[in-house]
Amino acid sequence: MDNGSLVTWILSFVMIINILLSAGFLFFERRDIGYTWAWFMVFYFIPILGFIIYLFLGRNLAKKNFFGLSVEERKYLQSAVDHQLARLTDQREDQNPLLTKYADLIHMNLVSSNALMTTDNEISIFNDGNQKFDSLFDDIRNAKKEVNIQYYIIQPDALGTKLRDELTIKAKEGVKVRVLYDEIGSKRLSLKFFKELLSAGGEVEVFFPSLLRPINFRMNNRNHRKLCIIDGEIAYIGGFNVGNEYLGIDKKFGYWRDTHFRMKGGSVNQIQGRFLLDWKHARKHEQVSFDQFSFTTGGHVGSSPAQIVSSGPNSLVEHLKNMYIKLILNAKRSVYIQTPYFIPDSSFMDACKIALLSGVDVRIMIPNKPDHPFVYWATWAYAGELLNYGAKILLYENGFLHAKTIVVDEEVASVGTMNIDSRSFRLNFEVNAIVYDEKVAKQLQELFHEDSQLSTELTPERYKERSIIIKLKEGVSRLFSSIL
Repeated sequence: MDNGSLVTWILSFVMIINILLSAGFLFFERRDIGYTWAWFMVFYFIPILGFIIYLFLGRNLAKKNFFGLSVEERKYLQSAVDHQLARLTDQREDQNPLLTKYADLIHMNLVSSNALMTTDNEISIFNDGNQKFDSLFDDIRNAKKEVNIQYYIIQPDALGTKLRDELTIKAKEGVKVRVLYDEIGSKRLSLKFFKELLSAGGEVEVFFPSLLRPINFRMNNRNHRKLCIIDGEIAYIGGFNVGNEYLGIDKKFGYWRDTHFRMKGGSVNQIQGRFLLDWKHARKHEQVSFDQFSFTTGGHVGSSPAQIVSSGPNSLVEHLKNMYIKLILNAKRSVYIQTPYFIPDSSFMDACKIALLSGVDVRIMIPNKPDHPFVYWATWAYAGELLNYGAKILLYENGFLHAKTIVVDEEVASVGTMNIDSRSFRLNFEVNAIVYDEKVAKQLQELFHEDSQLSTELTPERYKERSIIIKLKEGVSRLFSSIL
């Protein structure tokens, strides 16, 4: 065989293998058509290497029992969901008017995400990192039985060190301490950082750890959740991670504007259950069961109805995105959104356009300070498109806006970890609390109005003034976000 024939044979072999790999992707993975075509382009233009890239960035994680629940645990959860579904359809049940009004949304969250409804919640809102962490540290110091901590990012800086040291003190006192963090988000962190905590009896796990530090086949699927549960009685959920920047002392970002809930009541059990499942998946070397965790059995605490809704690449259904779309389409008067990134898919954009065409006041607040240039340019592109439909786009100027909130008609609101982008919709593990309470919704809307005083408006004229270079960057950003 001469050299020319050998090269032809090798190229033919490579193309056949590439076609087989591409066909496997097409027929065995159920994906969004735009996502599928984006990966086909990668396979076509970068044979073999493209498939290796796919192994790191594109693999489907969806499977029926991703978190390894036992048969008994699954039956118990399904029984609780079925019981609440039956109550939703029971016309004799006296209900909060908002629960009746949003019964279809509650039903969807129950069926889609097993998000049980609790009606006895007491909720405090934090929009400043110093206030949030002061409260969290006070609650940790008062812990008697258990502290469970989960963050996407824990920085080994002053704030991260303080959290570690507070947890170490509690572990030495005999309190059960568990820490779970995401390896990609907490890339500066290692288990060495927790050496003293581990020696004191604390437990630390990494979600999707690397085989070797630079090699992580799950690098595109990040656990973006931020949860803290103390004694099964108090829970925190929202957007703040752990690091000096979240206290507003980082020169690059300046003041850090975020939103977090502190919750008491029945929803604490749901947040504890969410942590338990993530911990169960990470701690594969040990059997993890519900009876190892503290769950509240107390009576009435507050009066705010809430559901804890989770989503992630373990499911083919984009639970949180669907919840947002349902909220937007149900809106009669107003939709207020705060998000650091606004790179939605076509279904989300269509929901916003339908609301705007129906006369709903849609306001979207985004930061006017980029932390990721590609994402920032794409955010401008999508937000700018909604200007033509009458949306009010506000650019937050007082530092960096990281809040992930939506308020609809001043009566229902959601706070959590989900950004308005395809990564959060389908690639990350996310969690939000949705609250059916006018008091909480009005507090969040008032915070939105206060932030509006620190923002400038993106007008159509201002949008058109941008240079052709920025528009080209937006085009690249849209293509990049469709692949990831």
